[in-house]
Amino acid sequence: MHCQALLAYGQPLCERVIDRPSPRGSEVLVRVERCGVCHSDLHLQDGYFELGGERRLDISKDRPLPFTLGHEIAGVIEAAGAAATGAETGRRVAVYPWIGCGTCATCRAGEENLCSAHRHLGIAVDGGFATHVLVPHPRYLIDYAPLAADFAAPLMCSGLTAYAALQRLGRRTARGPALLIGLGGVGMMGLALARALLAEPPLVADIDPRKRDAALHAGAAAAYDPADPQARRAVVAATGGLSAVCDFVGSDKSLQFAAGVVARGGKIVVTGLLGGTFSIPAAMLAIKAMTLEGTLTGTLAQARELIDLARAGKIAPIPTRTRPLREAQGALDDLRAGRVVGRTILQA
Repeated sequence: MHCQALLAYGQPLCERVIDRPSPRGSEVLVRVERCGVCHSDLHLQDGYFELGGERRLDISKDRPLPFTLGHEIAGVIEAAGAAATGAETGRRVAVYPWIGCGTCATCRAGEENLCSAHRHLGIAVDGGFATHVLVPHPRYLIDYAPLAADFAAPLMCSGLTAYAALQRLGRRTARGPALLIGLGGVGMMGLALARALLAEPPLVADIDPRKRDAALHAGAAAAYDPADPQARRAVVAATGGLSAVCDFVGSDKSLQFAAGVVARGGKIVVTGLLGGTFSIPAAMLAIKAMTLEGTLTGTLAQARELIDLARAGKIAPIPTRTRPLREAQGALDDLRAGRVVGRTILQA
């Protein structure tokens, strides 16, 4: 099998040719057709998350090298172990990558994505920047036909993350339009889902005018530049303050913008991992009766719900560009430089 592997942190990916694994027990070998390129892949390549104030969270010890990135995977079942019931060869499947230990209280509650001893594909164990990926059990494989593989693959992270975030907003979305901050792959997927699931088209905010234009073309009610000093005042003037905000950036500046436009009783859900330090006067949490909540991807049950919504034709595809697997490093470079609108998909 071929893979684009991380050999050293902070260095470009390199092509490796290694023995194709043979699935045993409940394991399933999936031939990768498509794998999305996610912003978190950049953090993994760097080996750290930015925490602000020149502080970093070192994640370089969390996986052995060489390592294969990639967690937005769609492919075809090629082989299965003797105990992999229902894993018929030739099935086209999206791969749920947020696999937990299976035994802790969090996993037993159905939240494997939050397991502290997780086995997330492309995060802790080898992922989908490859021609094949080994999945530990067929329950993590979701039929996606008649969707295109380019659409199904990013649903497993950008789609799932946005879907879980919107669900966290709860009934607050009935009070007026939601605001989506950040229009990368997750934000654009959030826009598509908000158009399908919420009563009103959402507002959006991004510093990139190309992304704001793409969002307006995709049905956003209005688009704002959060770097514009007048943007907060304009949002509040237009809405009276917002009850529901999703921050798909997760930086100090994006959170400051979110806190500046949220109304009393409002909620901000944060999914982004860009980094930085955010501070707010403690009294303001009570004075505004605001909720600030983080979320990390979504559950297997939510992934199945999301695929069902997409198969029912309720979610519009986001802009994508397909590139060959050998261009994985180029795709990461373009993402790092802010040249990607929507999602880049690698074709194995």
